[in-house]
Amino acid sequence: MAHFTVIGLGRFGVAASLELIHLGHTVTGIDRNEKIAEKYVSDLTQTVICDATDENALRELNLGNSDAVLVAIGQDMEASLLCTLCLKKLGVNELWVKANTAAHHAIVSKLGVSRIIHPEEEMGIRVAQALHYPMINNYLSLGHDQYIVEVHIHQKHQVFTLGELMHGFDQKISPLLIKRGKENITAFHDNMTLVEKDILLLSGHRQALAALAPRLYPHHL
Repeated sequence: MAHFTVIGLGRFGVAASLELIHLGHTVTGIDRNEKIAEKYVSDLTQTVICDATDENALRELNLGNSDAVLVAIGQDMEASLLCTLCLKKLGVNELWVKANTAAHHAIVSKLGVSRIIHPEEEMGIRVAQALHYPMINNYLSLGHDQYIVEVHIHQKHQVFTLGELMHGFDQKISPLLIKRGKENITAFHDNMTLVEKDILLLSGHRQALAALAPRLYPHHL
């Protein structure tokens, strides 16, 4: 279990905070609006009313004890930048910042933060991928056009074996795991039949995964 601090309890900040709580972590939520902070007092581990652009106020919160700090301030770019500068001065090492514009990103990138987040852009990409490849339920980019994808096997798919699915892609795509009910299968063989409701994790290059897609969803693409 880790402890995180989320600064800015707008829709994005609250969604991130609640998911971290759901995952078993503790979260301190910070907002300068008293009504907003009080609204989530029973949902988060702790809520604090604080002007996040005030370095002295932030210093009193001992944010160095957090495993990471997420600056989720919404449309106020000046407040976000001032907050980020304060946190850097206070020695916060793992610092994630939400950026709303290209200009915001450009400035934050000069401050040496751990990660800059574009939630609308990232979600837009995920939605586009889901529309284009409906057989892929989720994916993780590993960089350099390498991905891990999660594929759900549905009844409308023809029955096939893992060997039939992977034929011709053996050197380009690697099966990582088959989740079948409560069982996680990591020992594979070519004659293993994929059945309805199997969840298949694959890793490989985007082009190879895209080329494999028609075998998983023959009536699409």
